[in-house]
Amino acid sequence: MNNVFSDNKQIGMASDFSELINTDFQGEMNAICWNRNLEGDFKEIVSKLCLKDNITEVSVEDLLQLELSEKGNIARERVLDDLQLLTDFGASPSLNLLKNYERDEEFDFISTDVYSYHVDRSPVGTDTFLCTYYGTSSDILPNEQAVQKVLIPEIREKLMELHDGSEEEFEDFLKDCFFDLHYQAKSGAEPINLGLGSLWRLAVDHPEQKVLPCVHRAPVENDGEYRLLLIC
Repeated sequence: MNNVFSDNKQIGMASDFSELINTDFQGEMNAICWNRNLEGDFKEIVSKLCLKDNITEVSVEDLLQLELSEKGNIARERVLDDLQLLTDFGASPSLNLLKNYERDEEFDFISTDVYSYHVDRSPVGTDTFLCTYYGTSSDILPNEQAVQKVLIPEIREKLMELHDGSEEEFEDFLKDCFFDLHYQAKSGAEPINLGLGSLWRLAVDHPEQKVLPCVHRAPVENDGEYRLLLIC
C-alpha cells in the first residue's frame, strides 16, 4: 500500500476497518490510519446540508433526504458505510457540519479549546476515531515534540495564582479544569496533517492505556468553507 505515513513510528497502517480496530497500540505508535482515497463529491453534500449552529450534527435521515448527483451519491454511501461500521463496532459516531468551534478566551496565558494541541481522556478504555471528508483536517504531533502547558514555568505560575489553594490540591485542580490535557508544540516541531478521507484511530488517556495518548488539534477553518467531519 502506497502512503505517506509508512515510515512514521507514531503511525500504524491498516488496510481495512478490521485491521484498524484490531491493531494494538505499542511503543511510540499511538495513531492508526486506514489510508483511503475516497471517490465522490463531498462538497456537494456540504453545499446541500443546512447549518443550524456553528456545529450541526447531521443524522442519517438528513443525508438520505438530500437530492444528489451520481458523484454526490457515491460520497453519501461512503459516509453511511463508515457510520454503520463504527456503530456495529459499538461506537457512537457523530457526523458534524462545522463552521467553527467555540474559542476559549477566558485566559490570555493558556487556551483549552480544541484548536490547542491536546489529548483526549476517558475513565474507560476507548479510542478516538475521526475522518474529515471535506474542509481542513486535523493535525497530530509526536509526543516528544510537545510539552504539557502546565509544566511551562510561566504558565504554571499563573495557574497556581489562579488556584489560590494548597499545593496538595493543585494537581487535582489542573485535572478538574482540564488544563493538564493541553500541550504546546516545541520549537521545530513538525505536525502531521491527517488529510482527507482516511479513517483514523487515536490513543486516548485512560487507565488501561499502554501508550502515550495522541496529541492532536482541530485545524483553523478556511474562510467561508465548512468542514464535514465524522468523530467518536
